[in-house]
Amino acid sequence: AMATVDITREHNLGKEEARVRAQKLADKLAQKLDAKCSWEGDDLNFKRSGADGCIEVREDTIRVTVKLGLMLTPMAGMVKGEIDKALDKYLA
Repeated sequence: AMATVDITREHNLGKEEARVRAQKLADKLAQKLDAKCSWEGDDLNFKRSGADGCIEVREDTIRVTVKLGLMLTPMAGMVKGEIDKALDKYLA
């Protein structure tokens, strides 16, 4: 089965600033995962072979979901850790 990482964080940055932070977060993840990113409204989607995800930016929350295919499922714990760490950094 595919592994899904799903993390929601509250913030008080306002949506515009949160979008800026989400972009930085996505750039970092894209670099690490070798993924492509694109905005669709307030959702930032990223894709690579074997994984895709979304950063949903809302007024007071940011939600990051990542679906990992079979090959990458063993990395789920590491991916979750990376995202947690990145959220700590970019939402501070």
